[in-house]
Amino acid sequence: MHIDRIHHVAYRCKDARQTVEWYGKYLNMNFILAIAEDQVPSTKAPDPYMHVFLDAGQGNVLAFFEIPASPPMGRDINTPAWVQHIAFKVDSEATLREVMQRLQADGIEVVGITDHTIFKSIYFFDPNGHRVELAADCATPEQLQRLDAVKWDMLEEWSRTRRAPRHAAWMHADEFSEQAH
Repeated sequence: MHIDRIHHVAYRCKDARQTVEWYGKYLNMNFILAIAEDQVPSTKAPDPYMHVFLDAGQGNVLAFFEIPASPPMGRDINTPAWVQHIAFKVDSEATLREVMQRLQADGIEVVGITDHTIFKSIYFFDPNGHRVELAADCATPEQLQRLDAVKWDMLEEWSRTRRAPRHAAWMHADEFSEQAH
């Protein structure tokens, strides 16, 4: 089997219209499709829903379900809020700054710009409480090669110890130097 691409990623939303408008306004995503049913096709459960689809660029689709008959949205209290998120690639740090200013101008809290060495990111929450990341790649071929060379060793060490391996500690060192190699 070969997976061609992700067909769509779906999240729950509190209000389908608000979600469509928010993603259009802040992330320039076009509203491309809506499906609504009184019964879930896969399970046959009687659970009315509105399913909206947004164009996330290059064939990527972000979808949301509004399911008003279900209990209010919550989140896994055992998982930190920063863990579950969706990240979108943008073209540059300048774009990160532009979007950050637009969000902040409307009172939306933004974390960043965070320098991850191989990309820079900003983080914020959508109106449903989902964490969103915008990331601009800035890796050099050498950096990517270094990370590729240690990925299996890192995974093996983590699997044994459940402690962060230091193979790529250079990525978040305060100062990149030859000693960090």
